[in-house]
Amino acid sequence: MPAATVAEYPDAADVLAAAGGDRLAFRRLYQRHVARVHGAIYRLCGYDHARAEDLTQEAFVRAWQKLGSFRGQSAFGTWLYRLAVNVALMDLRARGADPVGFMDEEDLPEPGETPFCAAERDELARAISQLPPRARAVLVLHDVEGWTHEDIGLELGMATGSSKAQLHRARGLLRKLLGAS
Repeated sequence: MPAATVAEYPDAADVLAAAGGDRLAFRRLYQRHVARVHGAIYRLCGYDHARAEDLTQEAFVRAWQKLGSFRGQSAFGTWLYRLAVNVALMDLRARGADPVGFMDEEDLPEPGETPFCAAERDELARAISQLPPRARAVLVLHDVEGWTHEDIGLELGMATGSSKAQLHRARGLLRKLLGAS
């Protein structure tokens, strides 16, 4: 990582030390970022605690192994988060996550439409966990993590319109699971 980058990001000194083999520096990075990484993976793997724990550990193992490839072009947390999401998505693919049915684009919801209520969080988590894996991935990446359809399409190997259709389908399935009309 270039020296100019060290001053730009709060993790930079620990990243440099960890890349040199300093396990305590890596532990500090872990402690700073584990909650966000685990949260994203937990949602992507359908609220399965054991699987989320395993995948979070795998993400940090890979981060340790690939730390030398981190170039400092973004914040370490951004790099780590992306690596962790990739771990979860690779797990979905390995489990044979097939796309769910598609809907026409004219049936897509308006931007900003939010079909969920905070008071139903537990029920919503259970419903999301029941979605087909690809539909769940698109829903979580878009509605929870804030990814664009373009980024989702690139990551999941689908067209932007397919990502939008998957999101619409996931929301429709959620409405059914939650008993909404």
